[in-house]
Amino acid sequence: MAKYRVAVIGRTGKGAYGHGLDTVWLKCDKAEIVAVADENEAGRAAAAKRLNAKSAYADFRQMLEKEKPQIVSVADRWPDCHRDMVLACAEHGASIFLEKPVAQTLQQADEMVAACDRHHVKCAIAHQTAYSPRVKVAKDLIGEGKIGSVLELRGHGKEDKRGGGEDLMVLGTHTFDLMRHLVGDAKWCFARIQQAGRKAVSGDVRQGGEQIGPILGDHITATYGFAGTTTGNFVTHVAKDGASTRYWLEVRGTKGTIHLGFGILPAAYLCEDPSGMFGKSKAPWTEITSAGLGKPEPLNAKELDNGNILIANDLIEAIEKDRAPLDGLSDGRAALEMIMAVYESHRLEKPVDLPLKNRKHPLAAM
Repeated sequence: MAKYRVAVIGRTGKGAYGHGLDTVWLKCDKAEIVAVADENEAGRAAAAKRLNAKSAYADFRQMLEKEKPQIVSVADRWPDCHRDMVLACAEHGASIFLEKPVAQTLQQADEMVAACDRHHVKCAIAHQTAYSPRVKVAKDLIGEGKIGSVLELRGHGKEDKRGGGEDLMVLGTHTFDLMRHLVGDAKWCFARIQQAGRKAVSGDVRQGGEQIGPILGDHITATYGFAGTTTGNFVTHVAKDGASTRYWLEVRGTKGTIHLGFGILPAAYLCEDPSGMFGKSKAPWTEITSAGLGKPEPLNAKELDNGNILIANDLIEAIEKDRAPLDGLSDGRAALEMIMAVYESHRLEKPVDLPLKNRKHPLAAM
């Protein structure tokens, strides 16, 4: 069987090669890495050796033109070049495995979605939690009514030194993607941003690390409305205590609560206590595994390459069956839209409807 020709784009010193988006193809039986592109000479040589790539290029466009790959990992974590790289891949007919966040602005993301649609290529996003078999079981439990009607979802960022605007962009994309994966699209957002204990203003806008674009605030609270009476809440701040311990998503329903972490085999538990006063009713927390509720876990996260191999295989199947990837570019854009809605709501000082009318970065207008 002929293998898919795969190329990798990385940028040593400027986002590198993401969280294993390059090496995953070495574990994929249907793929062969034919080339790598990296503008950094030393990084390019190291990547070519690491990936057993026959060819290496300083210019990713030249690589696309000469190698004609069928799939490309756009692996750099920094999103400042994601638009240009995805558009170039689409124009050369290559499907894409893209690191998150997908872009700096909705305007960029819109162009990327349009290009992939126009050239009929697929684009999968490195939102590994969406591919988790444990999350699939949790979603099925919610669909079966195990926790009743969903009342609210509650999430936090890592709330470390990045707490606030950087946390919102870098880690929030995972939270919002998981919210959507479980309960569907957000309909509206109302948010408030603070800086040093006061309302954040235009003078507080700064450039975030890793070329994520402008950010604002060291304390953000945001509420989202989903279908029916379901709401979602997201909080991030620079925590004095417990940084990184609250990076999870809680799904609270009328009959119980599901607690989910992030990753391919995240912490996942169900408590059938409708009051939320855990322990008072003596209802236990039961572990959710890929095998089901309260069953031993048969899978190993390391063998799953933290989920990347599941994404790679799903992308290939999406190509072969002409369907969307489980977590595609439109999903990545929707997560980015929930991030931008925070800034738009704060800027306008009122709730905003989604999809947003303003496709430019809201902080540019403050």
